Amino acid sequence: MSKRDELIVKYAADLKDKCGVTADMDLLTKVTIGCGPSIYNADSSTVSSSDISELTTVKNNFLIKKLGLSDGADLDQGITEVMAQYGKTNRSKYRAVVYYLLTKHFGKESVY
Repeated sequence: MSKRDELIVKYAADLKDKCGVTADMDLLTKVTIGCGPSIYNADSSTVSSSDISELTTVKNNFLIKKLGLSDGADLDQGITEVMAQYGKTNRSKYRAVVYYLLTKHFGKESVY
C-alpha cells in the first residue's frame, strides 16, 4: 500500500470517528490527490481552525479558486460549520478531510 493510500484510509477513519460521516472513497481519493504534496508535510497536512489567515487561505485557494464559488458570507459560514462538525477540540484537522467536507457541504462533487 502506498503512502497516499495509507493516508486515505486514515482520512476515511477520521471522517467516520470524528465527523460521523461514511466517506465516499472515490471522492475522498480525488480530493486527497487534489491536495498534492501538502498531505505529506506535517504542517501543511492539517488546518488550524483558530488561525484566521489559514482559514482565509482555505476560502480563497480552495473554495473560490478550486471549487469556483463566489466570495460571500456563506463561504465563511460553511467553513465554520465544517470546523464545528470536525470538532473544535480536535487539534489535528486533516486538510484532505476538511476539503472533502467542504466539497460535500457546498455540493461541488462535480468539480472532481
